[in-house]
Amino acid sequence: MTQSSESAVAKHETAFRVLGAISVSHFLNDMMQSLILAMYPLIKGGFNLSFAQIGLITFTFQATASLLQPLVGMYTDRHPKPYSLVFGMGCTLTGLLLLAMATSYPGLLCAAALVGSGSSIFHPESSRVARMASGGRFGLAQSLFQVGGNAGTALGPLLTALIVIPNGQGSVAWFALAAVLAMAVLWKVGNWYAHQQAQGTFKSKLNQGVKPDALPRGQVVAAITILLTLIFSKYFYLASLSSYFTFYLMHKFGISVQAAQIQLFVFLFAVAAGTIIGGPVGDRIGRKRVIWFSILGVAPFTMMLPHANLFWTGILSFIIGLILASAFSAIIVFAQELMPGRVGMVAGLFFGFSFGMGAIGAALLGKLADWYGIEFVYQVCAYLPLLGLLTAFLPDVGRKKA
Repeated sequence: MTQSSESAVAKHETAFRVLGAISVSHFLNDMMQSLILAMYPLIKGGFNLSFAQIGLITFTFQATASLLQPLVGMYTDRHPKPYSLVFGMGCTLTGLLLLAMATSYPGLLCAAALVGSGSSIFHPESSRVARMASGGRFGLAQSLFQVGGNAGTALGPLLTALIVIPNGQGSVAWFALAAVLAMAVLWKVGNWYAHQQAQGTFKSKLNQGVKPDALPRGQVVAAITILLTLIFSKYFYLASLSSYFTFYLMHKFGISVQAAQIQLFVFLFAVAAGTIIGGPVGDRIGRKRVIWFSILGVAPFTMMLPHANLFWTGILSFIIGLILASAFSAIIVFAQELMPGRVGMVAGLFFGFSFGMGAIGAALLGKLADWYGIEFVYQVCAYLPLLGLLTAFLPDVGRKKA
């Protein structure tokens, strides 16, 4: 086989070992991130903090994790850094150790900033690696990458309840072992990444299969704005379920905390399953169709949820999580096809925006619940998926191949 034919074959091979490594690293990264939020009851009592001071910790973490991501992605688009993933995980490792040993409020803020900074480096670069390893199956690659993060986010609070809360703040240091493991995995990924650069296949693997239409700049900007609006609707609604669903179930149906937590885990499982499904389905039928179905298609179920009994609430929440989560991978890949060559910047922008919307949504919906009651939150949020109608104005890129 000639060198050109070998490279042509390699271009279309999906590197599942690399995708698996990135997904496992995403699992470990998001698990460690979620420790900070899950530790709030312990931190508040141990340091005698006000709710305003707790809010500043959240702001510090979210600001570094959200606002820095597009900047990191923009820089690494122009100056690829194969081992930046290891450096980012090193920031998370340092933040965890500082969190375990912090004896003052400024120490907690520094720990939150370090963990957030590690996340801001990890997400755009990992998304770039997933695209390089996709073999042209971009949606599948993003889904495999994303599901690791969903699983880690779900597991973090559970581990906090089992390990950190009973054993105290210092036990957080044990989770630094997860960061060390992730750094070892990411070092191997960095070696693969550097090998692609040395072979000259880096850019071809990033842009394989992408033949963007010559869209005017204004149309691209409008399409990106629509996609960000859809992310807003998705993550505001997800914030209502992930942050307040247990309170809603206990208030409306009078069930126990344990029973409500089981319902929440069922919902989070559906989110993970939907994340896996959405990417490969988008590869087959087109990403615009997946976005249509995921955002707008979930509206009938969100509108039924506030009026359902306990049995149907469990079923509807599962359906909502499954459908709504399928959109994110499709949206990311759609945006990357709109802006070829800006893989890191696009990933950083959308991951950062989703984190920010989730945090703002949780805060605003909490205020709404304080003013009008928890049931009112779900009556209002039921209409958010109707913003999916904006999908009609998206251009047709990444259509199903003949």
